[in-house]
Amino acid sequence: MIVQFYSRPNCELCVEGLQILKLVQEDIPFQIEQINIEENDALHEKFMVMIPVVEFNGDVIQFGRLDYPTLTLALSDKN
Repeated sequence: MIVQFYSRPNCELCVEGLQILKLVQEDIPFQIEQINIEENDALHEKFMVMIPVVEFNGDVIQFGRLDYPTLTLALSDKN
């Protein structure tokens, strides 16, 4: 299972979000694909006010301030 994590450099909320996502990863096996939205104009326009964004199979699981319970519940249902 591969989960996309959309972020950009120098984003404190993104750093915190990635730490939370890695905590979830300790309980649920999946790979994290980190994507810098500043490297793709379409992604930048789509996610620039939402980051960080966690997506799985094209569905946004959570964005902005990420939290462990929401991510765990959403990703355990997908596993």
